[in-house]
Amino acid sequence: MADSAHSLHRSLSWPWALGIDVVLVVVFAAIGRASHEHTLDAGGVLETAWPFVAGLLVGWLVLRAWRAPAAPLRTGALLVVITVVLGMILRVVTGGTTAIAFIIVATVTLLVFLIGWRGIAALIARRRTRS
Repeated sequence: MADSAHSLHRSLSWPWALGIDVVLVVVFAAIGRASHEHTLDAGGVLETAWPFVAGLLVGWLVLRAWRAPAAPLRTGALLVVITVVLGMILRVVTGGTTAIAFIIVATVTLLVFLIGWRGIAALIARRRTRS
């Protein structure tokens, strides 16, 4: 396991990991807008996504995520917590809402997205190491 994790960290540079995270947070915002029948124009999606993208970027800095960008729990799980908490705070501060149902959906979706891709990458790295 340590070899596959080490292999994964060598094969996936942090800019790629950060880019994947940002794209998935924007996808989360687009899905949310679509499920509430809002328009999916770039401005609307960015308006919904920016608090969470900001939270994600702060999370990357606080966790120094570039050290283990593809670690599912060490990086992914903690990024979810920081992204959701800061995203919700920024929404409230800027006049948005944070209903309990939204907090739950945001947390679950970002758990699946931010831990999920890292878990898949770890499985791929593990299989490559076995081959």
